Amino acid sequence: MTTYTPKAGEIERAWHIIDAEGMVLGRLSTEVANLLRGKHKTTYTPNLDTGDHVIIINAEKIVLTSGKAERKMVYRHSGFPGGIKSRTYADMLADRPEEALRKTIKGMLPKTRLGNAQINKLKVYPGPTHPHESQKPQPIAFEHARARTQND
Repeated sequence: MTTYTPKAGEIERAWHIIDAEGMVLGRLSTEVANLLRGKHKTTYTPNLDTGDHVIIINAEKIVLTSGKAERKMVYRHSGFPGGIKSRTYADMLADRPEEALRKTIKGMLPKTRLGNAQINKLKVYPGPTHPHESQKPQPIAFEHARARTQND
């Protein structure tokens, strides 16, 4: 039996839309990374970009559990000595929630050209509107990624 490898023309990409309201950042990010890589498909190949396009709306309403928003830090470095900058996830979620989500998902993708191609299929919007209605995205709900409330 030979191994099946999809050709570039045989890869079919769907569009998915996810409402991030009340979702936990890490749990949502792992599911989105799997969609971007194409791990949910039977034609998944690790060295090919077989993933789908993902639209995330309401990124400003994402949550972090157990006070991690104030404890976890986001770092960046200018490349010069002493050029490290840090800020908390709470600050980042307040200023640019779409970048906090994008940075978390990008960390779960390969650190190669393949990962760069996969992150380009991610569209994140802070509010409920997006300009991709013509692609007819299919809604996906990850119930296990929702934050638990006191009543659960």
